[in-house]
Formats: sequence, C-alpha cells, structure tokens
Amino acid sequence: MDFAATLKIALRALARNKMRSVLTMLGIIIGVGAVIAMVGVGQGAQQKVQDQIASMGTNLLFVSSGTVTRGGLHMGWGQTKTLVYEDMKAIQREIPTVAKAAPGASFSAQVVFENQNWYTRLTGTEPPYFDIRDWPMAAGSSFSQDDVTQAANVAVIGATVRQNLFGAADPIGATIRIGNLPFQVVGVLSAKGQSGMGQDQDDTILVPYTTVMKKLRGITFIQQVTVSAVSAADTTPTADRISALLRTRHKIQPGDPDDFMVRTMEEMASVRVQATQTMTALLASIAGVSLLVGGIGIMNIMLVSVTERTREIGLRMAIGARGRDVLFQFLIEAVVLSLFGGTIGIGLGFALSEGVTFWMQWPTAVSANAVVVAFGFAAMTGIFFGFYPARKAAALDPIDALRFE
Repeated sequence: MDFAATLKIALRALARNKMRSVLTMLGIIIGVGAVIAMVGVGQGAQQKVQDQIASMGTNLLFVSSGTVTRGGLHMGWGQTKTLVYEDMKAIQREIPTVAKAAPGASFSAQVVFENQNWYTRLTGTEPPYFDIRDWPMAAGSSFSQDDVTQAANVAVIGATVRQNLFGAADPIGATIRIGNLPFQVVGVLSAKGQSGMGQDQDDTILVPYTTVMKKLRGITFIQQVTVSAVSAADTTPTADRISALLRTRHKIQPGDPDDFMVRTMEEMASVRVQATQTMTALLASIAGVSLLVGGIGIMNIMLVSVTERTREIGLRMAIGARGRDVLFQFLIEAVVLSLFGGTIGIGLGFALSEGVTFWMQWPTAVSANAVVVAFGFAAMTGIFFGFYPARKAAALDPIDALRFE
C-alpha cells in the first residue's frame, strides 16, 4: 500500500470522530502555544535587558572609588578618596585603547524651580561624557569646557527632571536652585528610560564637575571615571590596563586590595542576562509539560481507537494488508493529530505573545527557532506516543481480530 492511500485511510478514520480528534489535538495545541508564548516572554525580557544596556552607551567601562575598612567595619564601595582627576588624565594619556574619558562627582539633592521641587541625582562631569554615553540633547546644548574651567553654574537636566519641575514649559534659560546656588538650565537630555540595572537614567542633572567639587561639595577627589574603549573587543583588555595603571599610581603593593573598582557593561549586566535566560528555560520547561500531557492524550486515544477498530484491522489484514501497513496507518493518524495541533498551536502562541505585549505592556520576541523547535517537538510527540498503539495494532492476529466483539 502506498503512502497516499494510507494517508487517505488515516484521514478518513480521524474524520469519523471529529470531536474526539479535536479534543485529542487540544493538548498539543495548548502545549505548543504555551511553549511559544513563554519562550517569547523570556526572549523579550532578554532583548529588553540588551536594549537597556545599549542605551547606557557604547564600549563602556566604569572606574569608581573603592572601599575602606574602619575599625573592622567594611564601609562598601565609593568610600575612598584616592581617585583624582589626574588619574583620569593618565588613563587617557597612557592607554591607547581608551577613546574618551570623563570624570564624575555625584550626590543627591533637592532641586527647586519656582514653587516646584524634585529630589534627584546630580553628576559633575565634562562635555565628553555626552559622547561617551551617546546622549544627545532634546533641547538646548550641553555646557562647554570653558564652563568647566570657570566652574560655571550651568546645568543640563534629564527628561524626568524636566517633567517634574517644568511640565510643558520650556526650561531652556530658566534658573533652578540647587542647595543655595542658582543654576541656569542650558540643555535638556533626550529620554533614555531605565538602565540595565533598573534605574531611571532620565532622573538626573549634569553640571561641570568643578562646580560640584568647589561649590557644592568642597572635595578634591572624584568618585568615578566613565570610559569609552576604542572598540567592543578592547573593553576587557582596557579594563585590565586601567587596573594595572591605577595600582601603580596609587602605590598598591602586590597582594593588597584595590582602592578602586573597574567594571564593564558586560559584567554589570551578566547577572540580569543570566536571570532572564534561567526564567526563559523555566517557563519553557513548564509549558513543555503541556506537550507531554498532550502526547499522553494522543496515546490514550489511539489505544482506544485500536480497541474499537480491532475487527476493521483484522479484515484489512485478512485481505492482504501487512503488519507494517497497519502500523504505518495508525502512526500517520497520531502524527497528523500532532501536526495539525502544532500548526494551530503556533498561531495560538503568536496570539498569546501579542496579548501579553498589549495587555501587560511586556515586550515579547518570538524567534523562528522557537517556532521550529515547538513544531518539531509536536511531530516527535506524535511519533513517540503514537508508536506503541500503532505497534499494538500491527501485532494483532487477523483471526483473533475478526472474532473480536
């Protein structure tokens, strides 16, 4: 018996019990749909993390002041005062893989404009910071190097600060008060959204670092240096060179801990990326249980079908059908159920993914690989769980089958 004839017989058998066939496919439909939707949610989360990392800037490294121990108490990062502006200049001068660098001196403060106020984070830096972070202006312009030299009272504000202090009004040229000092707003940063660490990047004000050090905080050290490597491949080697250079400049002896910290974006984001990958695998595994249940359902229904059609099987074998023809027929029935269910399940998976994006505002990304794997798994489910009932049907004795009541 050729394949076309066997397929026709299998389809006719499934059509005789439409409701049972649909209910049998339901497990595969739900399983495939759930796998695609859950993988889409996980991959969407990974893509969101990658986008947030990209929004931080390109080829970034962060050098920050380190930790100290006082009276046996570990004070945590950012407590040392050994990182200075000359360290940043040495990084630029002595490490050829450094494209740009900008100092940073940060603190939080209440900012006032007329009858509005907002508590935000202020960062003192230099103009190259905007290029390193790939952060263009939405309005106005950044402060200049002359402003840094003169420790001018000028500020560039983020989108969140603008919204909370000015609303729909134009902030360019307006005067805000930081502490007891007036600052003129010269620019508004374009919106970046959350960082890879979940912080609102737009909730910030940038001013010349000299203004922070001399007028707002009265310090002689900086807290961080933001560095851009020449290329992504140079990021890790650059971090190693910066560490070696700073250990030499700070006269740190071999075996002693660093009084600074150097981190790349890859290091900072690795935990979140691993977490999303784990979440994707967990969600896919849970959804995969539905496929397993659907496969068991197919096997149960096919076993029932073998029992119901015992006389039919005996008659076919009595007129010349071989055991492998019967096995092939029942195997095709199981695979057809799986493939039809898988096809519908793919559509359901896309619909669920779009529903999650629409109703929960959660990004989803369904890859072609996820669809192929889910569809292939559905086909394998039909073969695996359909083989035992098919083999049982093929093993029936024609005489016993014809006597079956």
